Amino acid sequence: MRLLLVNLNNTSTKLALADGKELLARKVIPTGNLSVLSAKRAIARWEFDHVLVGSVVPKKTTVFRRLFKTRMKEVTTDLNLGVGIDFSEPRGIGADRLANAVGVTSRYGSPAIVVDFGTAVTFDIISSGGVYQGGVIAPGLGVMADYMYHRTALLPKIDLKEPASVIGKTTRDAMLAGAIYGYRGLVRQIITEIVAKLDGKTRIIATGSYANLIAAKLPELQIVDLDLTLEGLRIIALRNFSSS
Repeated sequence: MRLLLVNLNNTSTKLALADGKELLARKVIPTGNLSVLSAKRAIARWEFDHVLVGSVVPKKTTVFRRLFKTRMKEVTTDLNLGVGIDFSEPRGIGADRLANAVGVTSRYGSPAIVVDFGTAVTFDIISSGGVYQGGVIAPGLGVMADYMYHRTALLPKIDLKEPASVIGKTTRDAMLAGAIYGYRGLVRQIITEIVAKLDGKTRIIATGSYANLIAAKLPELQIVDLDLTLEGLRIIALRNFSSS
């Protein structure tokens, strides 16, 4: 069985071709550019039986509904996820967060924390019994950096990378140090507070656009797994298409 997996987020849409064992190929489309035509072009040479879409951008989900109709399912808590849900508003959990919970439980076990560095940074907690417990949502690193640029008259736009020093010798260097070191402080404190609430040795996995950058000097982030969300989608697809 071949699968098309779609992780549709605010900034980028990641597509993957997969089978019962692994991810086979990947494509990325900026979500702002996503259309029926751009999606067709991206997957033109891929052959697959079923489509699973995990979307947090409802208006763009219609692209895949138009393309695939009955061949497609969307990630919600109504599907067989293989993890429990302990959350007061289950339908409010983002599809990417559900996929991360499934992916981390399959690959690394539980208890676990997934820190996903996207447009927002999300912290999702899976208990030792494999139950999704909820989490934390904070502004993403790129959003915070752009806010300074857009909301001040004199501060420039910066490219996010590792600062040369915590003491900036230029305005750009000072902004970069504040962004990266400050963000690591935010992530470290939230992780510390979450770990204190969990039982057993907790695995902490980072994924998303800025995972490598932030994890480079933040040992609390034990593993960087950039395919975690897609892997979670693959497992969900196998559970929900295998008998169809």
